[in-house]
Amino acid sequence: MTGKLKGKIAVVTGAAKRLGRAVALRLAEEGMGVAVHYGSSAKEAAELRGMIEEMGQKAVAIKADLRSVDEIRRLVLEVGNELGRLDLLVNSAANFLPGSVVSTTEEIWDASLDTNVKSLFFVSQAAAPMLRRSKGAIVNLADTGGLVGWPGFIGHSVAKAGVINLTKSLAKALAPDVRVNAIAPGTITMPGDPPEWEEEFVRLAPLRKTGRPSDIADAVVYLATAEFLTGHTLVLDGGKTIG
Repeated sequence: MTGKLKGKIAVVTGAAKRLGRAVALRLAEEGMGVAVHYGSSAKEAAELRGMIEEMGQKAVAIKADLRSVDEIRRLVLEVGNELGRLDLLVNSAANFLPGSVVSTTEEIWDASLDTNVKSLFFVSQAAAPMLRRSKGAIVNLADTGGLVGWPGFIGHSVAKAGVINLTKSLAKALAPDVRVNAIAPGTITMPGDPPEWEEEFVRLAPLRKTGRPSDIADAVVYLATAEFLTGHTLVLDGGKTIG
């Protein structure tokens, strides 16, 4: 535990499962109270809330459809009402929709951009007043598709490139009060993932291994406490994007 985050409050979007869940638990280990945002995973969110409370930290689970700006504003208002302040926003909620230059439909395109970049902006916009008051931070989850482009996931890649640019724009717009950074993970494997994901990544990455959720959680803690860093995208990919 660093001690820098103890007693502070975070909201993690998409926290009920996968990376968001790992991040929320790690922040609670660091002494933070956590607002667990979820869309449809009510059971998992309630379980996570209980786990955080058992660790001795404040926790709430709040449902919101991040495709709706009104729902986003309600989410942030509830965080303030329930937990009293906000020091860290982790924009983790995302989708991962396949779509090539041939198969991408208007629905896939819109869903990719709405969930992965539009919602991120409006959550940040709504949270900004509280974050300014606390001199807080935002950490956005991008991925390496936003850096190199994945031809089988064109809409997704464009959206994540938007996250990287939006991180820079928000960092300038909210400075000096709020620091804004991003993480671009490569292949992060979790129990139940197809083994071929790990095999492919191990073959291509210089470090010859995949990342784990703990790697992302560690990076979030670092970015939440790095007081002289803003507008940066931290690439966690085992060196894959360097070739």
